[in-house]
Amino acid sequence: MSAQTEIHAPSPAAPPSGRAGDEAPRIVPVRRTGQWAAAVAVLLLLAGVLVSVVRNDAFQWDVVGRYLTTESVLRGLGLTLWLTGLVMVLGFALGTLLAVFRLSGNPVLQAVSWGYIWLFRSTPILVQLLFWFNIGALYPQILGVNTVNLLSPIAVAVIGLTLHEAAYAAEVVRGGILSVERGQLEAAQSLGLGPWRRLRRIVLPQAMRSIVPPAGNMLIGTLKGTSIVSIIAVQDLLYSVQLVYHRTYEVIPLLLVATLWYAVVTSLLSVGQYYVERHYARGTAGAR
Repeated sequence: MSAQTEIHAPSPAAPPSGRAGDEAPRIVPVRRTGQWAAAVAVLLLLAGVLVSVVRNDAFQWDVVGRYLTTESVLRGLGLTLWLTGLVMVLGFALGTLLAVFRLSGNPVLQAVSWGYIWLFRSTPILVQLLFWFNIGALYPQILGVNTVNLLSPIAVAVIGLTLHEAAYAAEVVRGGILSVERGQLEAAQSLGLGPWRRLRRIVLPQAMRSIVPPAGNMLIGTLKGTSIVSIIAVQDLLYSVQLVYHRTYEVIPLLLVATLWYAVVTSLLSVGQYYVERHYARGTAGAR
């Protein structure tokens, strides 16, 4: 008589968390009461400041509205924009040349570039403008040319701001060039490209990702920095409103006119900077 084997079905596994039928633990979001309270307090504070500014009759908002688009103010704004654009173009052209000199293998060019950058970054822009404004007192003649009345205030502003801007632009461009991988230069050399073609076609397009953000900040800084040319009687935006309030004694509203125009132009430049940065950041992890 053969033995019979009993086969038992495996018993169901016990649930991992105690008894069968228990519900999964409920996830409770973290309460951020302190953060919301701080946000509400800040918004209330900002709202109070805004209401006090709008309702304060000392700001004379009606006067601000009357002078905001007058011919003299718009003419000063136009000169400010023209001066900013010209100085940025000339400054970065000279700054790029200085950056190339600084990175070259020629010790003389390196020393000249380093000395230029050191000199113009060490001297206040106001001092530089006053030196150029009084160049006739320092050198009455240069190569037989009378320099006493040679430079107009606008020419002095362009020269002084451009030379000052070039020193900072050189460091921005040099940092961008150094950010390009060494392998890119070696690959360009292996293709037989000359130094200037490598710089123009290979290095600078890739360096723009690092150049554009500080260059945008420099553009905004230059826009506001042009107000210093009012010290040499260049009729920019600030000097234009100064001429008005020296006549009407409405100092606060006229200063608000200049402030509002600087804020509007700076905001537009910031938006443009965002899109330019996004354009050159295409294909990188930080692009958005």
